[in-house]
Amino acid sequence: MFRPSHSLTVGNAKVTLEEGLRAIAGGETEIDLSDVVAVDSAAVATLLAWQVAALNQGLTLHFSSLPANLESLIDLYGVTELLSSPAVVVASQQSPSRHH
Repeated sequence: MFRPSHSLTVGNAKVTLEEGLRAIAGGETEIDLSDVVAVDSAAVATLLAWQVAALNQGLTLHFSSLPANLESLIDLYGVTELLSSPAVVVASQQSPSRHH
């Protein structure tokens, strides 16, 4: 299980992103966010990047213990489904809907 530090903000997002990518490259599928207390929009971007990396490896990534402030940002940006249901992401990438 990969567990990021207490902060996931623009100040440390690059380092945390790389740590998570290494964990995912090693086959990790669980990311525990219980220690994270400080977030900003970089946290959402980091989670999305981790999700893409996992999908590219054929892995199903699970996020646990999301802090309320991060859940609020995820909801604000409208990416809840992208982070909670990898199958939805894969399906939407493979067969885009073209309704007019």
